[in-house]
Amino acid sequence: METMRDRFAPVLTRLLDEDPRVAVVLAEIGVDAFTGAARRHPDRVVNVGIREQLLVGAAAGMALTGLRPVVHTFASFLVERPFEQVKLDLGHQDAGAVLVSAAASFDWPAGGYTHMAPGDVALLDTLDGWTVHVPGHPDEAETLLRHAVAAGDDKVYVRLSLQANARPLPVDGGRFRTVREGRGGVVVAVGPVLDAVLAATEGLDVTVLYATTVRPFDAAALRRATEAAGTDVVLVEPYLAGTSVAAANDALSDVPHRVLGLGVGRRELRRYGRLEEHVAAHGLDARSLRERIGAFTAAGAPLRLRPRSTGPDRATVR
Repeated sequence: METMRDRFAPVLTRLLDEDPRVAVVLAEIGVDAFTGAARRHPDRVVNVGIREQLLVGAAAGMALTGLRPVVHTFASFLVERPFEQVKLDLGHQDAGAVLVSAAASFDWPAGGYTHMAPGDVALLDTLDGWTVHVPGHPDEAETLLRHAVAAGDDKVYVRLSLQANARPLPVDGGRFRTVREGRGGVVVAVGPVLDAVLAATEGLDVTVLYATTVRPFDAAALRRATEAAGTDVVLVEPYLAGTSVAAANDALSDVPHRVLGLGVGRRELRRYGRLEEHVAAHGLDARSLRERIGAFTAAGAPLRLRPRSTGPDRATVR
């Protein structure tokens, strides 16, 4: 199957040909995929070498001249290593760019912990004004990349992964999508974990929301879902567990609710293994998710009381 990263270079190459504002900034990783584009646009395809701080700084300089830079490397080298430049060169100067990562949380276990970045979204969450896209399929990655490049001068992070769902869904770069309806809780599946969540919740009376844009967080969609399904909420994210718990709490701040955040644990796994083994070790496989989601929603079930009067409203006691 074609990966999100396989799709990235051809799409961005077309955007370079079509839009004279678009530029790409690389730090060795991915250079070969832009050989032809570099010949056609030598002033807008820049490789800074293995200098990740310069990678972001150069992009900020381009943005300040009116270009729309797309910056690409592994997530650990794009967000974590040059975080000061992300914070100051882009954020403090209000310079827009599109950061497109690869490798995600643990996509390349053989690379070791230096090539893993499960905390990337949480780290960007400490900054103001970032849009964060987490596609779950190469088709969605293309759509969201085009959204990001076209988003004026905004600061956008597009998180690519080797993990992917079997089929794409329509995405609009903003709203959560309802893929299953129930009345015993709400499960928010982010990007490539959707297939595992759907398998895990098969037969459970829960609503499943699909999120490919997590910042801004679609509070309105979560609130609408809880009106019918109750206010037990499970967030399943392919990065650091609990990253969006605060956003969900804020969305439901005026109603009694419970939130469970599932994702990549903080404990460092020191055996390389395979990607699938890391998924299971962090409890993100369908079997583990079913146990954890089922236990959480079952624990809350006795507290959800149906009012005496008929109607769609449900009373919740915590």
